[in-house]
Amino acid sequence: MSQQVMIRCSIMRGGTSKAVFLLENELPQDENLRKRAILSIFGSPDRRQIDGLGGADPLTSKCAVIGPSNQQGADIDYSFYQVGIDSEVVKPSICGNISAAVGPFAIDESLVKAADPLTLVRIYNTHTRKIIYAEVPTENHKAAIEGDYRISGVPGDGAKIMLDWRNVVGVETGGLLPTGNPKDRIHVEGIGEIDVSIVDCGNPVVFVRAREIGLKGTEGPEIVDSDPALLDKLEMIRGTAGELVGIIADKRQSRHQNPNHPLLAVVSPPVSYRTYLGSTVDEKEIDLTSRLMFMQVMHKTYPGSGAICTGVAAKLEGTIPYELARGEAQNRITFRIGHPSGIMPIESEIQKDSISYTIKRAAIGRTARKIMDGFVYVRKSILDPG
Repeated sequence: MSQQVMIRCSIMRGGTSKAVFLLENELPQDENLRKRAILSIFGSPDRRQIDGLGGADPLTSKCAVIGPSNQQGADIDYSFYQVGIDSEVVKPSICGNISAAVGPFAIDESLVKAADPLTLVRIYNTHTRKIIYAEVPTENHKAAIEGDYRISGVPGDGAKIMLDWRNVVGVETGGLLPTGNPKDRIHVEGIGEIDVSIVDCGNPVVFVRAREIGLKGTEGPEIVDSDPALLDKLEMIRGTAGELVGIIADKRQSRHQNPNHPLLAVVSPPVSYRTYLGSTVDEKEIDLTSRLMFMQVMHKTYPGSGAICTGVAAKLEGTIPYELARGEAQNRITFRIGHPSGIMPIESEIQKDSISYTIKRAAIGRTARKIMDGFVYVRKSILDPG
Protein backbone atom coordinates (compact mmCIF):
# COMPACT_ATOMS: atom_id res chain seq x y z
CA MET A 1 0.00 0.00 0.00
CA SER A 2 3.04 2.27 -0.37
CA GLN A 3 1.30 4.27 -3.11
CA GLN A 4 -1.63 5.11 -0.82
CA VAL A 5 -2.16 6.94 2.46
CA MET A 6 -4.37 5.51 5.23
CA ILE A 7 -6.80 7.96 6.83
CA ARG A 8 -8.83 6.99 9.86
CA CYS A 9 -12.55 7.44 9.37
CA SER A 10 -15.98 6.50 10.62
CA ILE A 11 -19.27 6.31 8.79
CA MET A 12 -22.12 7.61 10.92
CA ARG A 13 -25.80 8.14 10.43
CA GLY A 14 -27.08 11.35 11.91
CA GLY A 15 -30.84 11.81 11.67
CA THR A 16 -31.88 11.06 8.10
CA SER A 17 -28.43 11.62 6.59
CA LYS A 18 -25.15 9.73 6.54
CA ALA A 19 -21.60 11.10 6.54
CA VAL A 20 -17.95 10.19 6.55
CA PHE A 21 -16.46 11.43 9.85
CA LEU A 22 -12.79 12.38 9.96
CA LEU A 23 -10.54 13.66 12.73
CA GLU A 24 -9.07 17.10 12.12
CA ASN A 25 -5.50 15.89 12.56
CA GLU A 26 -5.93 13.18 9.91
CA LEU A 27 -6.37 15.68 7.08
CA PRO A 28 -3.96 18.13 5.40
CA GLN A 29 -4.16 21.66 6.78
CA ASP A 30 -3.65 23.17 3.33
CA GLU A 31 -7.13 24.05 2.04
CA ASN A 32 -6.54 22.86 -1.52
CA LEU A 33 -5.00 19.55 -0.41
CA ARG A 34 -7.83 19.01 2.04
CA LYS A 35 -10.35 19.50 -0.75
CA ARG A 36 -8.50 17.02 -2.96
CA ALA A 37 -8.38 14.48 -0.14
CA ILE A 38 -12.11 14.76 0.57
CA LEU A 39 -13.03 14.47 -3.11
CA SER A 40 -10.91 11.33 -3.34
CA ILE A 41 -12.44 9.84 -0.19
CA PHE A 42 -15.90 10.27 -1.70
CA GLY A 43 -14.99 9.27 -5.25
CA SER A 44 -16.00 12.61 -6.74
CA PRO A 45 -16.52 13.84 -9.36
CA ASP A 46 -18.44 10.79 -10.60
CA ARG A 47 -22.22 10.38 -10.63
CA ARG A 48 -21.84 6.90 -9.10
CA GLN A 49 -18.95 7.81 -6.75
CA ILE A 50 -17.80 4.27 -7.52
CA ASP A 51 -14.17 4.85 -6.47
CA GLY A 52 -14.97 6.22 -3.01
CA LEU A 53 -17.28 6.14 -0.01
CA GLY A 54 -19.98 8.46 -1.38
CA GLY A 55 -23.43 6.98 -1.89
CA ALA A 56 -24.35 8.88 -5.08
CA ASP A 57 -27.02 10.79 -3.19
CA PRO A 58 -26.88 14.32 -1.68
CA LEU A 59 -27.98 12.89 1.68
CA THR A 60 -24.94 10.59 1.86
CA SER A 61 -22.33 12.76 0.12
CA LYS A 62 -21.51 14.56 3.36
CA CYS A 63 -18.31 14.95 5.35
CA ALA A 64 -17.79 15.95 9.00
CA VAL A 65 -14.37 16.89 10.35
CA ILE A 66 -14.07 16.91 14.16
CA GLY A 67 -11.36 18.11 16.54
CA PRO A 68 -10.81 19.72 19.95
CA SER A 69 -11.87 23.36 20.21
CA ASN A 70 -10.07 26.43 21.46
CA GLN A 71 -13.26 28.49 21.29
CA GLN A 72 -14.61 29.83 24.55
CA GLY A 73 -17.63 27.85 25.72
CA ALA A 74 -17.12 25.04 23.21
CA ASP A 75 -15.93 21.45 23.60
CA ILE A 76 -15.24 20.52 19.97
CA ASP A 77 -14.95 22.03 16.52
CA TYR A 78 -17.20 20.70 13.76
CA SER A 79 -16.47 21.45 10.11
CA PHE A 80 -19.11 20.21 7.70
CA TYR A 81 -18.68 19.84 3.94
CA GLN A 82 -21.35 19.07 1.36
CA VAL A 83 -19.46 17.11 -1.28
CA GLY A 84 -20.44 17.35 -4.92
CA ILE A 85 -21.28 14.08 -6.62
CA ASP A 86 -20.52 14.80 -10.28
CA SER A 87 -18.66 18.04 -9.56
CA GLU A 88 -15.52 19.09 -7.66
CA VAL A 89 -17.54 20.92 -5.02
CA VAL A 90 -16.48 20.68 -1.37
CA LYS A 91 -18.76 23.29 0.17
CA PRO A 92 -18.28 24.37 3.83
CA SER A 93 -21.74 24.50 5.33
CA ILE A 94 -23.86 23.17 8.20
CA CYS A 95 -26.06 20.09 8.32
CA GLY A 96 -28.62 19.68 11.07
CA ASN A 97 -29.05 15.93 10.69
CA ILE A 98 -25.33 15.20 10.67
CA SER A 99 -24.94 17.50 13.68
CA ALA A 100 -26.82 14.85 15.66
CA ALA A 101 -23.90 12.43 15.18
CA VAL A 102 -21.19 14.91 16.17
CA GLY A 103 -21.74 14.61 19.94
CA PRO A 104 -21.79 10.79 19.94
CA PHE A 105 -18.66 10.69 17.75
CA ALA A 106 -16.80 13.11 20.05
CA ILE A 107 -17.76 11.11 23.14
CA ASP A 108 -16.75 7.77 21.63
CA GLU A 109 -13.43 9.27 20.46
CA SER A 110 -12.80 10.58 24.02
CA LEU A 111 -12.79 14.19 22.82
CA VAL A 112 -15.55 14.86 25.37
CA LYS A 113 -15.85 13.15 28.74
CA ALA A 114 -19.22 11.49 29.22
CA ALA A 115 -21.36 12.30 32.26
CA ASP A 116 -23.89 9.46 32.39
CA PRO A 117 -26.83 9.39 31.78
CA LEU A 118 -26.87 12.64 29.73
CA THR A 119 -23.87 14.51 28.40
CA LEU A 120 -24.00 18.08 27.14
CA VAL A 121 -21.69 18.58 24.15
CA ARG A 122 -21.05 22.16 23.04
CA ILE A 123 -20.36 22.03 19.31
CA TYR A 124 -18.64 24.94 17.58
CA ASN A 125 -19.45 24.92 13.87
CA THR A 126 -16.54 26.48 12.01
CA HIS A 127 -18.74 27.71 9.14
CA THR A 128 -21.40 29.52 11.15
CA ARG A 129 -19.01 30.33 14.04
CA LYS A 130 -21.83 29.50 16.40
CA ILE A 131 -22.31 26.90 19.13
CA ILE A 132 -24.93 24.13 18.90
CA TYR A 133 -25.89 22.45 22.16
CA ALA A 134 -26.30 18.67 21.97
CA GLU A 135 -27.83 16.64 24.78
CA VAL A 136 -26.51 13.11 24.21
CA PRO A 137 -27.71 10.07 26.21
CA THR A 138 -24.71 8.08 27.43
CA GLU A 139 -24.17 4.72 29.09
CA ASN A 140 -20.88 3.40 30.51
CA HIS A 141 -19.23 6.62 29.25
CA LYS A 142 -20.14 5.92 25.62
CA ALA A 143 -22.92 7.31 23.43
CA ALA A 144 -26.14 5.35 23.96
CA ILE A 145 -27.75 3.79 20.92
CA GLU A 146 -30.84 2.00 22.24
CA GLY A 147 -33.98 3.99 22.98
CA ASP A 148 -37.61 4.40 22.02
CA TYR A 149 -37.36 7.59 19.95
CA ARG A 150 -38.39 7.31 16.30
CA ILE A 151 -37.86 9.74 13.45
CA SER A 152 -39.60 9.60 10.09
CA GLY A 153 -37.35 8.33 7.33
CA VAL A 154 -35.19 6.08 9.55
CA PRO A 155 -36.08 2.44 10.31
CA GLY A 156 -36.36 1.46 13.96
CA ASP A 157 -35.79 3.58 17.04
CA GLY A 158 -32.89 4.88 19.10
CA ALA A 159 -31.66 7.13 21.89
CA LYS A 160 -33.06 10.65 21.61
CA ILE A 161 -30.48 13.37 21.00
CA MET A 162 -31.69 16.94 21.41
CA LEU A 163 -29.98 19.71 19.41
CA ASP A 164 -30.60 23.34 20.36
CA TRP A 165 -29.75 25.84 17.58
CA ARG A 166 -30.94 29.03 19.27
CA ASN A 167 -27.62 30.79 18.58
CA VAL A 168 -27.45 30.05 14.86
CA VAL A 169 -29.31 33.10 13.52
CA GLY A 170 -28.47 35.30 10.55
CA VAL A 171 -25.18 33.58 9.85
CA GLU A 172 -25.39 33.62 6.04
CA THR A 173 -27.35 36.83 5.51
CA GLY A 174 -26.78 38.94 8.61
CA GLY A 175 -30.25 38.75 10.12
CA LEU A 176 -33.23 36.60 11.02
CA LEU A 177 -35.27 38.43 8.35
CA PRO A 178 -32.51 39.45 5.93
CA THR A 179 -34.67 41.77 3.80
CA GLY A 180 -36.18 43.34 6.90
CA ASN A 181 -39.60 42.03 5.85
CA PRO A 182 -41.51 38.88 6.77
CA LYS A 183 -42.63 38.64 3.15
CA ASP A 184 -41.42 40.11 -0.16
CA ARG A 185 -42.87 40.30 -3.66
CA ILE A 186 -40.16 39.39 -6.18
CA HIS A 187 -39.97 39.00 -9.95
CA VAL A 188 -38.77 35.58 -11.12
CA GLU A 189 -37.81 35.04 -14.75
CA GLY A 190 -40.21 32.67 -16.48
CA ILE A 191 -42.74 32.88 -13.64
CA GLY A 192 -43.52 36.52 -12.91
CA GLU A 193 -44.33 38.11 -9.57
CA ILE A 194 -44.52 35.81 -6.53
CA ASP A 195 -44.41 36.16 -2.75
CA VAL A 196 -41.49 34.74 -0.79
CA SER A 197 -40.43 34.78 2.83
CA ILE A 198 -36.69 34.60 3.50
CA VAL A 199 -35.69 33.56 7.02
CA ASP A 200 -32.18 32.80 8.27
CA CYS A 201 -32.09 30.57 11.34
CA GLY A 202 -30.01 27.40 11.24
CA ASN A 203 -29.74 27.87 7.49
CA PRO A 204 -31.35 30.51 5.26
CA VAL A 205 -34.58 29.24 3.72
CA VAL A 206 -36.76 30.75 0.99
CA PHE A 207 -40.44 29.90 1.55
CA VAL A 208 -42.92 29.95 -1.33
CA ARG A 209 -46.59 28.93 -1.47
CA ALA A 210 -47.14 25.69 -3.38
CA ARG A 211 -50.30 26.92 -5.09
CA GLU A 212 -48.56 30.05 -6.36
CA ILE A 213 -46.23 27.92 -8.51
CA GLY A 214 -48.84 25.40 -9.64
CA LEU A 215 -48.20 22.66 -7.07
CA LYS A 216 -50.44 20.98 -4.50
CA GLY A 217 -47.66 20.85 -1.92
CA THR A 218 -47.95 17.09 -1.36
CA GLU A 219 -45.82 16.05 -4.32
CA GLY A 220 -42.95 13.68 -3.54
CA PRO A 221 -39.41 13.48 -4.93
CA GLU A 222 -40.44 10.87 -7.49
CA ILE A 223 -42.70 13.48 -9.12
CA VAL A 224 -40.66 16.66 -8.73
CA ASP A 225 -37.24 15.21 -9.53
CA SER A 226 -38.50 13.70 -12.80
CA ASP A 227 -39.69 17.08 -14.12
CA PRO A 228 -36.70 19.07 -15.47
CA ALA A 229 -38.82 22.14 -16.28
CA LEU A 230 -40.16 22.25 -12.72
CA LEU A 231 -36.66 21.80 -11.27
CA ASP A 232 -35.43 24.72 -13.37
CA LYS A 233 -38.36 26.85 -12.17
CA LEU A 234 -37.65 26.05 -8.52
CA GLU A 235 -33.95 26.75 -8.97
CA MET A 236 -34.69 30.13 -10.55
CA ILE A 237 -36.82 31.05 -7.50
CA ARG A 238 -34.00 29.98 -5.19
CA GLY A 239 -31.38 31.83 -7.22
CA THR A 240 -33.45 35.02 -7.42
CA ALA A 241 -34.05 35.07 -3.67
CA GLY A 242 -30.40 34.24 -2.99
CA GLU A 243 -29.33 37.12 -5.21
CA LEU A 244 -31.71 39.43 -3.33
CA VAL A 245 -30.05 38.71 0.02
CA GLY A 246 -26.50 38.69 -1.34
CA ILE A 247 -25.45 35.05 -1.05
CA ILE A 248 -25.71 34.34 -4.79
CA ALA A 249 -24.04 36.75 -7.22
CA ASP A 250 -25.91 35.68 -10.36
CA LYS A 251 -29.23 33.83 -10.19
CA ARG A 252 -28.50 32.16 -13.53
CA GLN A 253 -25.36 30.61 -12.03
CA SER A 254 -26.88 29.59 -8.69
CA ARG A 255 -26.18 25.88 -9.19
CA HIS A 256 -22.46 26.57 -9.37
CA GLN A 257 -22.05 29.60 -7.13
CA ASN A 258 -23.96 28.31 -4.11
CA PRO A 259 -25.78 25.03 -4.76
CA ASN A 260 -27.10 24.51 -1.21
CA HIS A 261 -27.76 28.02 0.17
CA PRO A 262 -30.36 29.27 0.48
CA LEU A 263 -32.62 26.26 0.82
CA LEU A 264 -36.04 26.44 -0.87
CA ALA A 265 -39.22 25.25 0.86
CA VAL A 266 -42.55 24.83 -0.93
CA VAL A 267 -45.22 25.12 1.75
CA SER A 268 -48.97 24.60 2.05
CA PRO A 269 -51.58 24.22 4.82
CA PRO A 270 -51.88 20.94 6.76
CA VAL A 271 -53.36 18.25 4.51
CA SER A 272 -53.50 14.45 4.49
CA TYR A 273 -51.23 12.66 2.01
CA ARG A 274 -49.37 9.45 1.18
CA THR A 275 -45.67 9.58 1.99
CA TYR A 276 -42.72 8.73 -0.20
CA LEU A 277 -42.38 5.52 1.85
CA GLY A 278 -46.04 4.51 1.41
CA SER A 279 -47.50 5.42 4.81
CA THR A 280 -50.23 8.03 5.44
CA VAL A 281 -49.91 11.38 7.20
CA ASP A 282 -53.16 12.71 8.64
CA GLU A 283 -53.65 16.47 8.46
CA LYS A 284 -54.55 16.50 12.17
CA GLU A 285 -51.03 15.28 12.98
CA ILE A 286 -49.20 18.20 11.37
CA ASP A 287 -49.17 22.00 11.51
CA LEU A 288 -47.68 22.70 8.05
CA THR A 289 -47.02 20.74 4.88
CA SER A 290 -43.61 21.38 3.36
CA ARG A 291 -41.33 20.07 0.63
CA LEU A 292 -37.74 21.27 0.70
CA MET A 293 -35.31 21.41 -2.21
CA PHE A 294 -31.72 20.44 -1.44
CA MET A 295 -28.87 20.42 -3.98
CA GLN A 296 -31.36 20.86 -6.86
CA VAL A 297 -33.52 17.86 -5.93
CA MET A 298 -36.26 17.34 -3.36
CA HIS A 299 -35.09 16.24 0.08
CA LYS A 300 -36.56 12.79 0.75
CA THR A 301 -37.28 13.77 4.35
CA TYR A 302 -36.38 17.19 5.81
CA PRO A 303 -32.99 18.71 6.68
CA GLY A 304 -32.45 19.45 10.36
CA SER A 305 -31.29 23.02 9.80
CA GLY A 306 -34.22 23.60 7.42
CA ALA A 307 -36.60 22.25 10.04
CA ILE A 308 -35.20 24.64 12.64
CA CYS A 309 -35.77 27.53 10.24
CA THR A 310 -39.27 26.35 9.33
CA GLY A 311 -40.30 25.98 12.97
CA VAL A 312 -39.06 29.49 13.74
CA ALA A 313 -40.50 31.05 10.55
CA ALA A 314 -43.94 29.65 11.35
CA LYS A 315 -43.98 31.73 14.53
CA LEU A 316 -42.87 35.00 12.91
CA GLU A 317 -45.99 37.03 12.19
CA GLY A 318 -46.48 37.87 8.53
CA THR A 319 -44.33 35.14 7.00
CA ILE A 320 -45.80 32.66 4.52
CA PRO A 321 -45.34 29.70 6.94
CA TYR A 322 -47.09 31.74 9.66
CA GLU A 323 -50.04 32.42 7.37
CA LEU A 324 -50.39 28.80 6.24
CA ALA A 325 -49.73 27.01 9.53
CA ARG A 326 -52.37 25.63 11.85
CA GLY A 327 -53.49 28.56 14.02
CA GLU A 328 -53.21 26.96 17.45
CA ALA A 329 -49.62 25.89 16.67
CA GLN A 330 -48.47 29.48 17.25
CA ASN A 331 -49.06 29.01 20.97
CA ARG A 332 -47.35 25.61 21.27
CA ILE A 333 -43.62 25.07 21.71
CA THR A 334 -43.71 21.96 19.50
CA PHE A 335 -44.39 22.56 15.82
CA ARG A 336 -44.95 19.64 13.40
CA ILE A 337 -43.83 19.64 9.75
CA GLY A 338 -45.35 17.16 7.29
CA HIS A 339 -42.56 16.18 4.87
CA PRO A 340 -42.23 13.57 2.07
CA SER A 341 -41.46 10.68 4.43
CA GLY A 342 -43.52 11.61 7.49
CA ILE A 343 -43.57 14.12 10.33
CA MET A 344 -40.80 16.15 11.97
CA PRO A 345 -41.42 17.98 15.27
CA ILE A 346 -39.46 21.11 16.20
CA GLU A 347 -39.37 22.91 19.54
CA SER A 348 -39.35 26.65 18.97
CA GLU A 349 -39.88 29.45 21.45
CA ILE A 350 -39.67 33.08 20.35
CA GLN A 351 -39.85 36.30 22.31
CA LYS A 352 -40.86 39.47 20.48
CA ASP A 353 -40.29 43.00 21.65
CA SER A 354 -41.20 46.21 19.86
CA ILE A 355 -38.50 45.98 17.18
CA SER A 356 -36.95 42.50 17.19
CA TYR A 357 -37.24 38.80 17.96
CA THR A 358 -35.22 36.73 20.41
CA ILE A 359 -34.95 32.98 19.76
CA LYS A 360 -35.27 31.36 23.20
CA ARG A 361 -35.24 27.79 21.89
CA ALA A 362 -34.92 26.17 18.46
CA ALA A 363 -34.42 22.45 18.96
CA ILE A 364 -34.92 19.15 17.18
CA GLY A 365 -34.81 15.56 18.39
CA ARG A 366 -32.72 13.13 16.35
CA THR A 367 -31.08 9.72 16.64
CA ALA A 368 -27.61 8.72 15.49
CA ARG A 369 -25.50 5.60 15.18
CA LYS A 370 -21.95 4.67 14.26
CA ILE A 371 -22.00 2.27 11.31
CA MET A 372 -18.31 1.69 10.63
CA ASP A 373 -14.84 2.44 11.93
CA GLY A 374 -11.76 1.88 9.82
CA PHE A 375 -9.43 3.41 7.26
CA VAL A 376 -10.03 4.95 3.87
CA TYR A 377 -7.20 4.91 1.36
CA VAL A 378 -6.18 7.95 -0.70
CA ARG A 379 -3.55 7.85 -3.42
CA LYS A 380 -0.36 9.61 -2.42
CA SER A 381 -0.38 11.35 -5.79
CA ILE A 382 -3.66 13.08 -4.82
CA LEU A 383 -1.97 14.62 -1.79
CA ASP A 384 1.19 15.65 -3.62
CA PRO A 385 1.28 19.46 -3.38
CA GLY A 386 3.24 19.57 -6.61
